[in-house]
This record gives sequence, structure tokens and C-alpha cells, in this order.
Amino acid sequence: MENEQARTIAVLQLAVQMEVDGKGFYQKASQESSNKLARELFQQLADEEDVHRKKFEEIYEALRGGQNWPDVVAPAEKGEGLKSLFAEANKALGSKFKVAESDLEAIKVAMDMEVKSYDLYHSRSEESTLPVEKRFYETLAGEERGHHLALLDSYEYLSDPAGWFTKKEHWSLDGA
Repeated sequence: MENEQARTIAVLQLAVQMEVDGKGFYQKASQESSNKLARELFQQLADEEDVHRKKFEEIYEALRGGQNWPDVVAPAEKGEGLKSLFAEANKALGSKFKVAESDLEAIKVAMDMEVKSYDLYHSRSEESTLPVEKRFYETLAGEERGHHLALLDSYEYLSDPAGWFTKKEHWSLDGA
């Protein structure tokens, strides 16, 4: 049991650091972005990383204080803010804008970061023997997957707005 507690604390410390690093990356990417959608996406992701960090720190402090895993509700945004960001951008920007290659590269890096976070949280949810811890990590893994999908969607939109719109609206040429 003591070994499990040490493993749990080590994972929490790693998770806090990943969230801090993620927030820093997203804030920097937001400040350096030349595209409004990319700036807003990166800032929203930075904010979400901060929420995650606070939850991890709350759990960490409880465990360090000798308490059991607290019944902390994982943040469950489910990407609603990110979805509305796309809807607003599509109305405001349409397909007439330019995106810097550096924005696309930042999105690629961000996608990789989100996959690593997902992998950590998913594996921890499978390893955990406590139902409350398992649910917490499952929820976070789902959020990280949602972040990855939003970033992928952003990449596709910024790379080829007309193609993205056609794909999302399921347009096709049927000859009629």
C-alpha cells in the first residue's frame, strides 16, 4: 500500500508539472500567434491547464497530509468552449485569412503534448484500484483527448478552411 501511495504521489507531481508546462506553452503560443482563432484557442487551453493543475495540487496536498484520495470532481468541460470558438471563428473569419507556419507548428507540438497527457492519465486510470481515482483520471484522459481533437480540428481549419468547411458540412458534388 505504501508503494502505491508513493506511485500516486509521483504521478500527481508529474501531472502538476505537465499542466504547468502546458499552460506556459499555450500562453507563449497565444502571445506569439498572428491568427485570432489560434490565439484564442491557445489561451483557452492555457486556462484549462490551470484548472487541471489546481485539481492535482488539491489532491496532492490531501494525500501528503495523510488523508485518503479526496472525492474531487474532475473538471468536465467536454470541449464546449472549444466548439463554440470554432463556430464563432467560422462566422467571423470565413475562409479569407492567412495563418503563419509557426502557428501550425505550435499546434503540432500542442497535439503531441495532449497525447502524452492522455497516455499518462489513461494508464493511471487503468492502474488505479480506487474507484474515485479511476474516475478522476478517466475524466481527465477524456478531456485531454478532447483537447487533441480540437487542436487537430484547428490545424485542419487553419491549413485548408474551404476543405474543412466542406468536410464539416458534408458537402459533395453529386452532379445535380
